[in-house]
Amino acid sequence: MTIKPSSGAEIRSLTTALASDDDVIRETAVARLTIFGPRAVDRVIASYAAAGRNTRRTILRVLEAIADPRGLSLARQALSEGGDVAIAATGSLRALLDSPVTDTSTEAFDALVEAAMDKKTERRVRLAALDALRDMPEDVRIRVADALKGDSDPEIRSGLSQTQRPTVADSLWRDAAEGNLGDDPAQLREALVTRGGSTALGVLQKMVDAVRLREEAVTSAAQQDGWRALRGALHQALALRGSNVAVYDLRETFESAGGGLPATFLAAVHVVGDESCLAPIAAAYSAHADERWRQQLTTAFGTIAAREKITARSPTLKRIATRWPEAAAALSTTLRTRPRPTTPART
Repeated sequence: MTIKPSSGAEIRSLTTALASDDDVIRETAVARLTIFGPRAVDRVIASYAAAGRNTRRTILRVLEAIADPRGLSLARQALSEGGDVAIAATGSLRALLDSPVTDTSTEAFDALVEAAMDKKTERRVRLAALDALRDMPEDVRIRVADALKGDSDPEIRSGLSQTQRPTVADSLWRDAAEGNLGDDPAQLREALVTRGGSTALGVLQKMVDAVRLREEAVTSAAQQDGWRALRGALHQALALRGSNVAVYDLRETFESAGGGLPATFLAAVHVVGDESCLAPIAAAYSAHADERWRQQLTTAFGTIAAREKITARSPTLKRIATRWPEAAAALSTTLRTRPRPTTPART
């Protein structure tokens, strides 16, 4: 597949960023590469061999989100590496079970069944493989159950029984989609990992609104942090699909932020933020003097300004320079020309 030079350069840069220790840079790269989709697959796969184990897990997340058949061989290889890498590989293989390429879906299924049945494989990897088969047709799950019902490991038998009925996470997610969020945002965040990619965008948007109301209603800081983390994860799920349906909430969140936000908010605004997000970012910059936070905001500001082709002469930048002159001076360092400082009107 031919890639335009500009796209190719960005894909190379984003692939390198998958190894970043900075959560915002790394998660932004995941989201942007997911949006590039099949165009990014070859470059992402090529980076795997030289990557460390943590970066390999991130690479497998990208391949899971894109679900391109070219990722099959690498996912099968990763499954044999054990540990967290193998668990990430089960996610990549799960995404390929619905591949329109029959050979791909069959091989992905065979790899997961083989991992689930192999008694030499780590228990947690076997359980992850079983979980990846949860949404297969009932007759398929019955065959897998028959093959494993005599397994000597009680946890495997327990995990097997769980695949035969809806899980607590399934029920929680359905309830949340209907407006009943429950009391545990951490459980919903966990459910979002495997369900965010297939849930209707409108449903995710409504969940963002509902979670924000809950976040504002609870009284303890710990509870607020939990619901805010879930809201950020929902924004990231929307960004992974290139959707800006909840950008209004990102704007309001940055505008009112008195301190740092979870990395998921920054990753989302990097990917789907538009010109209307620049002033809220400037407000957030002015409200909190933490150096790392300000650097992250500066990067996000520059990314959006470049994508939206914002110049220093734009009305938006002039308004920012008038209201937040210090922030404007710092945030505009990535622009070719900076907005002129404003002077008080003569009287």
